[in-house]
Amino acid sequence: MKRVLDITAATVGLIALSPLLIILSILIWLQDYHSPFYVANRMGRGERPFRMVKFRSMIVRADLSGVDSTAGDDPRITSLGKFIRRFKLDEIPQLWNVLKGEMSLVGPRPALRHETEAWDPLLTQRLRVKPGLTGMWQVNGRSESSFEDYTRLDLYYVDNWSLLIDLAILAKTVPVVLLRQGAS
Repeated sequence: MKRVLDITAATVGLIALSPLLIILSILIWLQDYHSPFYVANRMGRGERPFRMVKFRSMIVRADLSGVDSTAGDDPRITSLGKFIRRFKLDEIPQLWNVLKGEMSLVGPRPALRHETEAWDPLLTQRLRVKPGLTGMWQVNGRSESSFEDYTRLDLYYVDNWSLLIDLAILAKTVPVVLLRQGAS
């Protein structure tokens, strides 16, 4: 049922949001005539790597700038990037990852390989499920939460997953994003 929900919602979302996807792609491209997408390697279910797609919110080659911050005042973030991050519009292209089966609508956030290599065996358990666009941590405090809360919430989700929990998280995601609760 989870996969059916993922496929259905991702398909409907991509179709319904296609005008917005086109407009944002053009606006991002017009900033500097580079790809509107940022593609990053992340770790998926079973420690399988995949290429996560997002709208680019930073200058081209921001990862080579030597700055190691993604805070709101980060000089690498473009003016349009600030706007799309504010409303999480940069994450819409991840619906493609959901459709491909690399991600789910709900699950722990996709991690970087170097992050997973530093995890203790308990936290590695979060890789038993597909990463998600939203999850328990995102709707329960995000940047206001401690690392212990992040770990606890992700592991609770992995151990107690149900379609009802997914639907509750999805329902809570909309007001959290619109009201910017817990946003950094």
